Amino acid sequence: MSRTLTAPRTLPGVWLPRLAWGALAYNVLVILWGAVVRLTGAGAGCGDHWPLCNGVVVPQNPTLHTVIEFSHRLTSGASGLLAIALVGLAFLVTRPGHPARFGAVLSLGLIVLEGLVGGVQVLLGLTAQSTDPARGFVQGIHLANTFLLLGALLLTALWASGAPRLRLRGQGLAGLWSFTGLGLVLALGMAGAVTALGDLLFLPADGTPIDTVRRDFAATAGVIENLRVVHPMLAVLTAAFLVWLGLFLRRERPSAQVNRWSVTLWGVLALQMVAGFANVAFKAPAWMQLTHLLLACALWLAAVLLTYHALTALRATRPAPAGVAA
Repeated sequence: MSRTLTAPRTLPGVWLPRLAWGALAYNVLVILWGAVVRLTGAGAGCGDHWPLCNGVVVPQNPTLHTVIEFSHRLTSGASGLLAIALVGLAFLVTRPGHPARFGAVLSLGLIVLEGLVGGVQVLLGLTAQSTDPARGFVQGIHLANTFLLLGALLLTALWASGAPRLRLRGQGLAGLWSFTGLGLVLALGMAGAVTALGDLLFLPADGTPIDTVRRDFAATAGVIENLRVVHPMLAVLTAAFLVWLGLFLRRERPSAQVNRWSVTLWGVLALQMVAGFANVAFKAPAWMQLTHLLLACALWLAAVLLTYHALTALRATRPAPAGVAA
């Protein structure tokens, strides 16, 4: 059987997977710091200027909000430099057609898009206390791009570590249901971004969650408030599907990796559901929203890993019916 990849032997080749895994971990931290910018209302810390901050490269006599927003831009810029280094190293140590090259280029493209979406938010004034419905739309797009970026970096790290390329054709129901699961997690994250924005701009009502829902559909409520209820409803549907998906893939694509990552996915899902309920019960404090976001990233990565290992595993062989020759 021919080998698609060979383990890198040179020093730069050894550093390729390390850089890829490091870039993945670093971008998770950048995402969490971006949430801190939103939660502190510091999104307008650089005014309506982008990529400059208050019209200059380095702000003078900055306020606290300026420091928070400017530091986020610096950390985001560093993620771009990491992506450029990842592309350069991938092309240096791998042969043409190696999947790590594709993953690195895709990651760089998504990081550029991430920056452009953030720039659009700033230039259109969709930051700080803006309640423009367009802000909810852009926030959802931002989250979707973030998840896709994490997925691309994860695949790049796997391929740089010698894992086989992903084959999409001929996967049958295993492929269909796996990508349906990924689509649901992506949609859930986008809805969660809108809900988190709603919790920031429109604090949950005193009393029970039902009181908040009633206020969200009052005559004076806006679109962002109306959409806040979508996330918990979609969470229940997605959770049920992911539990079933894990069982389905364990049967259709049995392997140690599929078993391991299905259990991991279920574990992260259980923690996320508990965090979701706690977020509602405690009326969405900042620390709980950050925990919820971190678990959302972990849930997405676990779903990507389960899908990857399921689609690279051998199909399950079933015994032929009685009376039929093998």
